[in-house]
Amino acid sequence: MPVYQLLGGKTRFAVDCYGHARGDDFQELTDSVHSFREQGFRHIRIQLGRYGAPHLAKGEPDFRKAGYGMASDTVMEIRPYMKTIPEMFAHIRSEFGDELEFLHDIHELLPPIEAINLVKELEQYRPFFIEEPFAPEDNGYYKTLRQQTSCTIAMGELFNNPHEWVDLITNRLIDFIRIHISQIGGITPAMKVARLAEWFNVRTAWHGPGNTSPVGHVGNAHIDLAIWNFGIQERVSFLPETREVFPGSPDYENGYMIVNDKRGFGIDLDEKAAAKYPLPDEPWYRPIVRRPDGTPVRP
Repeated sequence: MPVYQLLGGKTRFAVDCYGHARGDDFQELTDSVHSFREQGFRHIRIQLGRYGAPHLAKGEPDFRKAGYGMASDTVMEIRPYMKTIPEMFAHIRSEFGDELEFLHDIHELLPPIEAINLVKELEQYRPFFIEEPFAPEDNGYYKTLRQQTSCTIAMGELFNNPHEWVDLITNRLIDFIRIHISQIGGITPAMKVARLAEWFNVRTAWHGPGNTSPVGHVGNAHIDLAIWNFGIQERVSFLPETREVFPGSPDYENGYMIVNDKRGFGIDLDEKAAAKYPLPDEPWYRPIVRRPDGTPVRP
């Protein structure tokens, strides 16, 4: 039978997802949001620039001029980012009103006290949630954040063990738990997290990035279907080549992830198809986000 049946059966017919809208300026971002709305998405994450908001840098960053770091590394400046993100929310709300739910990911890129200031500023735009305002080692700041704003907070994609999330859940310091299922040990510990969170009205928003295979996304979905306190699911678009290698990959309809009813995860790995797409000679490199002087920024 399908895994969701082994977890207690369906609580809902499908898994509501959010898409990732981005642009290098407000117009590109607006066009991207329009595209997701036309696909039926009701929840959309909005981000400017690439990871680390390099669009905010004026000219060549100092660390590149000094020959430091790699050419593909990006720069993230604190004050321009904190000024532009509220402007981004104001623009998107003026374009779309309250019709859609909007999310934003800080990616632990700010000093904690500045993240608190930014979240307070964003509260007026009613974000569905603000993600990862602090790094895991800065969990102590969540009490201060909760005392100063009612903005909805999601946290957890870098978490590894219960000591990082139990206090946040039981003290009601976050609203969504975003742990990465394979990173914490799989479905069994994830179900324990979901059951704990249910007692404290914390919803799930499992981490589902683009570098997770369709198997991982289907695993998220089967848990999402079974638990009561599901909140939202991160969505990615699978290339045709990926679907060829992983027959049974989930589909998306009107903003929902749809999984099949075959036994287990209902997904397979076609090794002959995979052999058609060998790994490149040069490994994939994730650019490092840096301050203008070259200091690496989390994560």
